[in-house]
Parts: sequence; C-alpha cells; structure tokens
Amino acid sequence: MASSRVTIIGSGNWGSVAAKLIASNTIKLDSFQDEVRMWVYEEVLPSGEKLTDVINETNENVKYLPGIKLGENVVADPDLDNAVKDATMLVFVTPHQFMEGICKRLVGKIKPDVEAISLIKGMEVKTEGPCMISSLISDQLGINCCVLMGANIANEIAVEKFSEATVGFRENKEVAERWVQLFSTPYFQVTAVQDIEGVELCGTLKNIVAIAAGLIDGLEMGNNTKAAIMRIGLAEMRAFSKLLFSSVKDSTFFESCGVADLITTCMGGRNRKVAEAFARDGGKRSFDELESQLLQGQKLQGVLTAKEVHTVLNNRGWLEMFPLFTTVYEISVGRLPPTAIVEYREHKSKSCL
Repeated sequence: MASSRVTIIGSGNWGSVAAKLIASNTIKLDSFQDEVRMWVYEEVLPSGEKLTDVINETNENVKYLPGIKLGENVVADPDLDNAVKDATMLVFVTPHQFMEGICKRLVGKIKPDVEAISLIKGMEVKTEGPCMISSLISDQLGINCCVLMGANIANEIAVEKFSEATVGFRENKEVAERWVQLFSTPYFQVTAVQDIEGVELCGTLKNIVAIAAGLIDGLEMGNNTKAAIMRIGLAEMRAFSKLLFSSVKDSTFFESCGVADLITTCMGGRNRKVAEAFARDGGKRSFDELESQLLQGQKLQGVLTAKEVHTVLNNRGWLEMFPLFTTVYEISVGRLPPTAIVEYREHKSKSCL
C-alpha cells in the first residue's frame, strides 16, 4: 500500500498541537510520508513578518502555540490548493463558521479517494435543519469523514501531559483505526467508537455547558452549583443528541468525547474563561468584545453554538425541553442577566416542571 500524505487544514492553537502529534508519528511510521503540510491562514505579525514564514523558519507557531516545536517535518503553506495537492488524508481543524467557505474552495481540488477527519466543534444550521461539520465535509466534497473529539485542552497536550480522545466513525473501522494510529502517542491515547453523530455532538454541545459553568465561576456560586449545572448540561446534551439522531449510543457519553470533555471544558478552556469574565462584569461587555480581548485571535465557539442550537430548538418547538441551553442563549444575547443561569427553571412553563 502506498504511504499516506497528510495535510492539516487549520493552524490555530489546536491545529498546531494536532500537527505536532501527527508529525511525531509520520516521521517514524512507514505507512505515512514524513512531511505534514499545514494550511495557514496568512497573517502579518507585529514584527512585519508573515506567520507562515516564521513557522517554517522557527518550527513554531509563535502566535497560537508559542514555545512549542511542531516537528521539523511540518511545513506551513498559505496556499490552500497547494497544501491539499496529492494529500490522501485531510485533517480539518478550523473554527466551524469558516468550514462552508473552505469546502467550496476545495471542490475539485482534492483526490477522490481522500479520507478526512474533523476536529471541529460546531454545526451549521440550515433551513432544512442542523448539519454536522463531518456531514458538511462529506456532502460538499464527496468523501468519507470521521471525527476526533475529547478532553483536549490544547496547551496541556502541547507539553505532553497525558490525555485521551475519541475517534467517531460511521462504518469503516479500518479507516478509523488508521486515524487512531496517526494521532496516538504515549501521552495521547485514542480509541475508536462507531457513533459519529454522538461523538461529534458531544464535542459541539459541551461548549454551551462550558459557558454556563463560566457564568457560575464569575458569579462565585461555588462547586456544588457548578456540578449541578454540569449534570443538567450533560442530561440536555444526551437528550438533544438522541432527538436529532436516534442512533446515538448512551455509551458514547462515557467516552473521552463525552463526560471527560465536558468536565475539562467546564474547568478550563476558553468558553469558561470568557463566560467568567462576562459574569464578573455583570454582562456589561459583549462576548464579542471579551473574545477579542482575552483570546488573542482564537474563536469562541460556545456562544455561536448556543445560537445555532437555539434555532433548532425554536424551529422544532423544543425550547421548553432544554431550559439550560435556552437560558445560556438568552444570557448571551443580553435578554437575561448572568444571574439567570441558576434561575432558569423560573423561565420554564409550569407544565414542564
């Protein structure tokens, strides 16, 4: 079998860590070509240098993952078409709101037998209903797409602290195991689960719960309250997932992509951090303003996902079934104060209590 050529589409914090993980394996496994291409959305740094040039000269993403060597076999490329040329395995890891545009640019530019994996947390909401990012990739590009989700705060993995992740696949376990092989290291243990929708929805929905957890932290309500919000959030994650896809398995919520990812995102992570600042400020500054101030160019996913999920709930008449998701949305758009996060039962109709 010919060796696989890997391209990573995205070069933010998590994308750069993914590059490090993958590059450490491609260089020692004969079934992969050594070189890992990483598409970089070109930026000019304060020094006047281009980000791509600095990554290739220093082997470090100085903006999104400073201080970490990616591997000499990682090559940054600002040209998307060139980055994917001849690739047989594509790793998508960009903010989810950019994915539709990226897929449109890739139509006709990739090999027909390419395999893809999405590390992206989020969904597209269209008039006909919600579309998972893996489905968007499969439908627009006509290729198979797995997902990788888990309790993965990127900066901890970058310094090789032990972590786990879950690959979700639809049918082909052999392909899923190849992704497991590509990502697995002694400090990053990956398992495959045949439940792509369940794995992907866990990774998507937990960001809404992390906003709620951050609000609790900002209001200094304590550990009991935060634990209660996390439990309620997990219950809503499960219920929403199973309403959308009856195939979702309960066991998936006990994988790294489920309860473990929920815990780590509610304890750390960017969504919790920004929501805490939002609550401390009494909601006076918007999430957009706090995102630009606190995240150094990274994107906040939880607020956007709350909006997308709210659209689905509203369209399907499910709002009263998901009081926590609904309340996070109402707080994020300024209709309710941050303190409403523990008063959300008062916003339900009595018939649902």
